[in-house]
Amino acid sequence: MILDGTELGDLLALAEIPYRWGWELQSEWGEPSAPVAFNSVTDRYPVQAPTWVVIMQDFGEAIAPKIPAAPNYNSSLFVGAWDNYGAEQFLNYGRLSENLFMINWPICGNDYAEGVGRLIESEKAKAEFLQECRWYSQNFAHFIQNQLGRRYGLAEGVFPFAPTAFALHPYYRESRRLVGLTTVREQDILPVAGGKVASIYSDTIAIGNYANDHHYPGFNLPLQPKSIRWGGRWTGTPFTIPYRCLIPATTDNLLVCEKNISVSHIANGATRLQPVVMGIGQAAGMAAGMCVELGIQPRDLPVRALQEALLQDLTSPAAIVPLFNLDLLPNQPQWLDWQLYYLDNPEAYPPSGYFPGDYLHKYYDSDSDVFTGIFQRLNQQDYKFTIATPAAYQGQVWQLVTLRSHINHRLEAAVDGQLLTVRGRLNYSGNWLLVEEISN
Repeated sequence: MILDGTELGDLLALAEIPYRWGWELQSEWGEPSAPVAFNSVTDRYPVQAPTWVVIMQDFGEAIAPKIPAAPNYNSSLFVGAWDNYGAEQFLNYGRLSENLFMINWPICGNDYAEGVGRLIESEKAKAEFLQECRWYSQNFAHFIQNQLGRRYGLAEGVFPFAPTAFALHPYYRESRRLVGLTTVREQDILPVAGGKVASIYSDTIAIGNYANDHHYPGFNLPLQPKSIRWGGRWTGTPFTIPYRCLIPATTDNLLVCEKNISVSHIANGATRLQPVVMGIGQAAGMAAGMCVELGIQPRDLPVRALQEALLQDLTSPAAIVPLFNLDLLPNQPQWLDWQLYYLDNPEAYPPSGYFPGDYLHKYYDSDSDVFTGIFQRLNQQDYKFTIATPAAYQGQVWQLVTLRSHINHRLEAAVDGQLLTVRGRLNYSGNWLLVEEISN
């Protein structure tokens, strides 16, 4: 049993398994955000832009080594990169520990897609594109240093196997995409009418909840709304991944488990994210093992057996039905009960994404802190918090967010101007106070 977990779906090409590359028109599946006709954008950018991540470092009072410009440097390409955010928020977007910054910035930043079709033309053409892509990130880092000062430089030696500040290869947002037993389309990841979740596939084996995020340098693709506010922050409509999109339409003994699943170009903007791909990988590995044990082809594997194996995996139980208020640990009986209930009764899956009732569980970490301050409601699901105590943070204003459904309900019911005492953790990158408990 073979698994294709390559970044660009390389095994599909090597084995001559049918795949897609590029855009589908609206006439193909009726996707609302697909183009009606091919145009200059679809021709220039057949797939989304990759990004060659570079890690920069804040050297503080020391002077960082100068970052040289790479070939084809053009500062005008980067002008305005952080104009709408400010330099500090721009750097905080990818802030890491130890004064490091991940530079992966889509706005006049280091997304690169000139001649992106070269990735699958030939090894020579691919090598040329990758060299240009790496140079482009070096030039963005050079621009950042020139604009923000020699306090910032390259964090040499952070990646394994090479003393460099550059990732070992780019982050690819799109690859060859399998022609599978079913194809995930834009409609399958959008919220149902009047709801906040997408409908679930009966053969769901993984979940995602990211917004539909497309990257094309200098061009913003208008997309059907998929983002929602929940827990005081922006998130995306939860959706499911069907087992059938991992299986080739005609080829045996192979499963895909990366961005190469059977998905449309438009829907790939949400299914490509790492948490989704990790779930797909777990499901594909489990399915392959079961197929070997049973001596059957992936298309003949009983899906329910695979679903139960994922839900009851002893090492890492995997949720396959998204629920906003599943505030339970996988070792609690109700966690499995509700997953199985909606697999047995998909018609009962609530458009709100909430099962009846809440099971509360104290989640806060031992290193979380207690804060008292004034709650402010700016808008629906948009909260600010002015800290009174501890004294070290007095007067600071933070955005309140949470990952817990019962805390989300408490925040929705809180009164503007109310004094609150919360337990949580500060996230300096997003200026968030992540609330895990509310004491009053």
